[in-house]
Amino acid sequence: MATEAKRLKVDGGSSPLENFLQWCSSVGLVLSDKVYVSKEGTVAEYGMLAKDNIEEGDVLFSIPRSALLHQGTTRVSALLEKEKSCLESSSGWVPLLLALLHECTSSQSLWRPYLSLWTDFKTLDHPMFWPKEERGRLLRGTGIPEAVDTDLANIRREYTDVVLPFIAHHPDLWNPDTHTLELYTQLVAFVMAYSFQEPQEEDDDDEEEEDEKAPNPPMMVPMADMLNHVSNHNANLEFTPDSLRMVCVRPVRRGEEVFNTYGQMANWQLLHMYGFTEPYPSNGNDTADVPIADLYKVAAQGIQSDVDRQLMEEKWEMLRQMMQEKAAFVFGKHGCLTDTELHTALKVLCMSKDEFSDYRENEGWEDDEEEDEETFSNEGLPGLKDSWKWLICEAVRLTLESYGEEVAEGDKAALGGLSSRQRNALQVQYGQKSILHKVMELTKS
Repeated sequence: MATEAKRLKVDGGSSPLENFLQWCSSVGLVLSDKVYVSKEGTVAEYGMLAKDNIEEGDVLFSIPRSALLHQGTTRVSALLEKEKSCLESSSGWVPLLLALLHECTSSQSLWRPYLSLWTDFKTLDHPMFWPKEERGRLLRGTGIPEAVDTDLANIRREYTDVVLPFIAHHPDLWNPDTHTLELYTQLVAFVMAYSFQEPQEEDDDDEEEEDEKAPNPPMMVPMADMLNHVSNHNANLEFTPDSLRMVCVRPVRRGEEVFNTYGQMANWQLLHMYGFTEPYPSNGNDTADVPIADLYKVAAQGIQSDVDRQLMEEKWEMLRQMMQEKAAFVFGKHGCLTDTELHTALKVLCMSKDEFSDYRENEGWEDDEEEDEETFSNEGLPGLKDSWKWLICEAVRLTLESYGEEVAEGDKAALGGLSSRQRNALQVQYGQKSILHKVMELTKS
């Protein structure tokens, strides 16, 4: 493919992809002759396809660290490093975003051919760019609208409180009329969808201290972000001291697409962070949340006496302190993934007054009755106490009522006539509802 890139330069090709491939060759990125990049034959937008059979262990491309785009390689890196103390934020992304603001609007940017692949970043279709009404209607119950509202509030706060004051002090490099909140938000989505984070180096001497280390900041890795994602992927990005390499992890036949993985991501996470979903039922990492508040609402139903109501409120207050009011129990395709929390909540909500008093005296932390890890698996759910099964079943029923109906209950035969947003919403809702219906079926008394 390096040969093809050079030929394109001779031919004077000027498409964004051709310019990018020429740039790759100029910065030392080595692309295997067994693969090529295209928009045709891929699951979405650009993708990498096998030109020849690829074997496990084959290196599909390698990129030197000098060609990566982050706050340490940008032309404004010295300034960002010098003033990093005033660029701190909850996201930790401000230095990279300032670098991107500068590079994507500079005609002299080293990464111009790379950044030109995303014209004005208008093709990004994360739910944060959907009209609020459409987002709420199509994604109701999935948890995405609430996550997006939080994102947008944080982005606006970060831009107003951190970014604007900084760029005002450096008018020779940034301009608030050009580097607007709109562009900043688009670049946040760009980082969400296309950046990579280098894993922390393992420290065998002090594992506890290792757990406390902040994650490495995100960085843009040209060519790596060309690969689309599936959970059943066939390539992995490997980090070495001098370069990053995309390595095949299982054979790929000629004509097939090469897929990376963004991690074990449920469809709601993929749509929220990347703007796409995997078609049902191929995503084995799908999950559905049952809010702890729904479990409490079910437990509090039908309480008649003031004494019992007071007891239930005290139980709820303890659970809120332990787990937070907005916490949720996460169910996957094979059972509950937050089994310890669910076990605690069920036990507390079903305690007698005396049992709760004893439990509260121990501050809720000591638990003599340990559940087997299979207790809340799909195999274990039918064997739970009837009172626990009823609580789970009715809480799930309540959660299901929070979903919208327009897309999720549509005629599957008409799927082809839906917009991409409607199809993505359908995939998220159908995956979550399928998990919840399965839990209801397993906990019916």
